[in-house]
Amino acid sequence: MTERGRAALHRSATRIAIGPSTLGHSSGQLAIDIDEWTVPVPRRLRGRIVIDLGPIFDRAWALDGDGRHQWQPVAPLARARVAFDKPALGWSGRAYVDMNFGTEPLEAGFRRWDWSREECGDATRLFYDVEGKDGAHRSLALDYRADGTILAVDAAPRLRLPRTGWRVGRATRAEIGHPARVVRTLEDTPFYSRSLLHIDRDGGASAAIHESVDLARFSAGWVQTLLPFKMPRKTW
Repeated sequence: MTERGRAALHRSATRIAIGPSTLGHSSGQLAIDIDEWTVPVPRRLRGRIVIDLGPIFDRAWALDGDGRHQWQPVAPLARARVAFDKPALGWSGRAYVDMNFGTEPLEAGFRRWDWSREECGDATRLFYDVEGKDGAHRSLALDYRADGTILAVDAAPRLRLPRTGWRVGRATRAEIGHPARVVRTLEDTPFYSRSLLHIDRDGGASAAIHESVDLARFSAGWVQTLLPFKMPRKTW
C-alpha cells in the first residue's frame, strides 16, 4: 500500500477508499480492490480479494494492564478468494481478519510481541505474547470456534525460534516433545517478521502463520529512515 494525505481518504459506514484502492463491506463479505505500485522496484499491483467473513466476533481483549491497547479477532474463521491481473495469480483458502486499536502508539506501550494463528479442525487457535515497555508480560491463548464460541486454552511452553535475517527474535508456543519449526520466512524487515510454521501436536501436524514485532527496534532512528523505502508516501 501507499501512505497518502488526508485528501486521498474517503469513507462511509460500509466503504473506505485510500487513493485508488478500496475496501467495502456487504452481505457478510469484504471486497478489497488494490491498485498500487510496488517498491523498491516499481511494478503494478492490481487485483481483488473477496473475504467471506463467516462468524463475526465482537469480543476485544486488552493487551496491557491499563486497557490502552485492544485486540479484536473479528472474523478468525473466514475464507478468501484472491484474483490479481498484475501480477497474474490467484488462489482461495482459509483467512483471518482482526484489528488492533488503542489510545497511544504501539511503541509507547510495548517492547515486542509474538502472535500466531493455527488451524485446529473447525477452530482457529490464537496465541498472543506481549512484553510491555515496563517489562510486564501478558499472554492470551484462545480457540475461536465455528459455532461462535471462544474457549481459553492452556498455553504450551514458549519455544525460541531462529532469529530472522535482520536478527529479530522469534518465539512461539509448542508442547514439549512436539517441536515447531520455521518452514518459510514470508516477510523479513528490521523490526517485523511473518513466518510459516510447522507445528507437531498430539492430534497431528498443522501449519501456523506467525509474526514477531520488535517495537524497540521500530523506534530506532535508523529504522525510521528506512520506512519510506518499504511503503511509499504521497502526502497530497
